[in-house]
Amino acid sequence: MLDNISLALQSLRSNKMRALLTMLGIIIGIGAVIAIKTVGNSLTSSVTDSFSGYGISNITVYLTQKKTDDSETIQDTDDGVQVRMFQDSTPRTSDLFTDAMLEEYRANFPDNIACIELTESAGSGTRPKDAKPTENTTATVMGVNDDYFTGENVEMLYGRAIQNTTDAGRRVCVVSDRFVSDCMSCTAEQAIGKSIDLTINKSPYSFYIVGVYHYDDSTSLAMDMSTSDDVTTNLYLPLSTAQTMDGSAGGYSMFTVVCTAQTDATAFLNITKAFFQTYYTRNDSWTADADSLQSLISTITSMLDTISLGISAIAAISLLVGGIGVMNIMLVSITERTREIGTRKALGAPQNAIRMQFIVESVVICLVGGMIGILVGLALGGVASKLLGYAAHPDAATIAIAVGFSMAIGVFFGYYPANKAAKLDPIEALRYE
Repeated sequence: MLDNISLALQSLRSNKMRALLTMLGIIIGIGAVIAIKTVGNSLTSSVTDSFSGYGISNITVYLTQKKTDDSETIQDTDDGVQVRMFQDSTPRTSDLFTDAMLEEYRANFPDNIACIELTESAGSGTRPKDAKPTENTTATVMGVNDDYFTGENVEMLYGRAIQNTTDAGRRVCVVSDRFVSDCMSCTAEQAIGKSIDLTINKSPYSFYIVGVYHYDDSTSLAMDMSTSDDVTTNLYLPLSTAQTMDGSAGGYSMFTVVCTAQTDATAFLNITKAFFQTYYTRNDSWTADADSLQSLISTITSMLDTISLGISAIAAISLLVGGIGVMNIMLVSITERTREIGTRKALGAPQNAIRMQFIVESVVICLVGGMIGILVGLALGGVASKLLGYAAHPDAATIAIAVGFSMAIGVFFGYYPANKAAKLDPIEALRYE
């Protein structure tokens, strides 16, 4: 075997240009596949990293309309009159999740639930800037429960967070340090205890600031198209206060479950969905559903993998072309070395030895081409990932498969020429000119 490998390498050195042209299809095919997989892995990793700081394992439970064949039904009244009945477009108070449901949920799964975040949007609030009264600062007004600050890792700088047991119904708020610097003529620490006036949905309100949190613009999922001088941050109120302001007291249409570290969020999502759906078995219009960022990321990752696989399959077609080129050059090589083959057979070389010699030579050609293709693919993938702004993530499995596939191509496309060489008549081969 070592002698065959040595002969194959000598053949490559003696015909460098021809060998390079023969390997070109293998190099392009393997290089393209590895480059595509590297960029695909980099993109997938970037998506995962981007979402990792936003509660990737959190579960969002929400109300959704039950699917029916039609949005309307026909019912007969006692008088025999048919009346069209349409499904409600918004849930009624009796359809909402209740505190009793959440308490039972906590009691059933204490080891899986770290906290439950409850939020209620109260609209958008504006306030004139102290330094420039003609300009307004905008804040998203949200009612939250105590668990929200723990679940979202809100970093309190001064004062305290919202405490719904003591703050229920009170006009108190927690603002960001960015909000204070944008519209108030004082420091974040000095803002504690001050009263601020806000216009929320065209109605005036006054709140006392009980806490200031740190605003981190890197944690915003939304695409913020505003300038650095005009940033919209969250302003937090007690949950009951926000519900009273928008008239939605009585329950919740959505909440977020923060799972404990040891919980499998994907499996617990299905358990959570099934648990809350039991409350809506007799509800004709609404039921509970659940989702998580993890399932969204899995869908995105699957889609990216499918795209990468499709493009890689197209790129791999060049491997077929490269294999045909290897077969062609091996047939030419056998023709050129007919007398050599005849001499070896005349000296007693068996057919298997001749066959193995040319199969090894074919495998060496493909293997060398595969190695060069791997280097080219890693270089192209690294450059492309850098241009896209991602860190390169080569796929070791793809590289291993590429090496094995290149060897398989050598065996597959080299067998026919090798077998043809092994079956040459030694007398005819020695007479060949």
